[in-house]
Amino acid sequence: MKSVLLIGMGKFGQTLGEKLLGMGNEVMIVDKDEDVINALAPKYTNALIANCMNADNLQAMDIPSFNVCVVTIGDDFQSSLEITSILKDLGAKYVVSRAESEIQRKFLFRVGADEVIYPNEDIAEKLAVKLNSGNVYDYIEIDSQHAIFEIAVPKKWHGKNLIETNPRAKFGLNILLIKKGKNIVPSPAPTYTFEEGDLILVFGNKEQILNFTNKHSDKL
Repeated sequence: MKSVLLIGMGKFGQTLGEKLLGMGNEVMIVDKDEDVINALAPKYTNALIANCMNADNLQAMDIPSFNVCVVTIGDDFQSSLEITSILKDLGAKYVVSRAESEIQRKFLFRVGADEVIYPNEDIAEKLAVKLNSGNVYDYIEIDSQHAIFEIAVPKKWHGKNLIETNPRAKFGLNILLIKKGKNIVPSPAPTYTFEEGDLILVFGNKEQILNFTNKHSDKL
């Protein structure tokens, strides 16, 4: 479970918030529109009407206490840029900001964003999965119950082989391949020994894999 601060509750922010809530995360939402916050507040851990371009308002939220801060403002790039910068100045651990163009993406990285995304509902769901499970690098939904995940190998697996870790029987992970930097190991042998930096592409039940990644998250 992650603690997430979500700033900007437009369509994209609402989609992301709903996905994060559905995965059991604690989500605080902030928007300067009183009507929006009043409508959404009952669903969330905490909800606040505030102008986040005011550093004092952000400081009062105890920014370092959140695992992730997400700036989803799409109609005012100046606000997005300034809020991203203030969040980092206040000690935010990890800031994800929304961009509408490549030049906006570059500026957001310059002021301290750790990750920059472009908006649509598919991206919102993928981002929710990544934020919920810090060691998920990519995610493709096959149907409502099954998906393919690209995840980092847990630290406790380093130096152990597939026989010892037994991912299929213990965790429901069907390993399709292993990525080692630019190299790929397809259908790895049972004697394959995991190393630090390995990424695995796994297929299985979405809920089961998410439970696994939540318990073995090393990235955030």
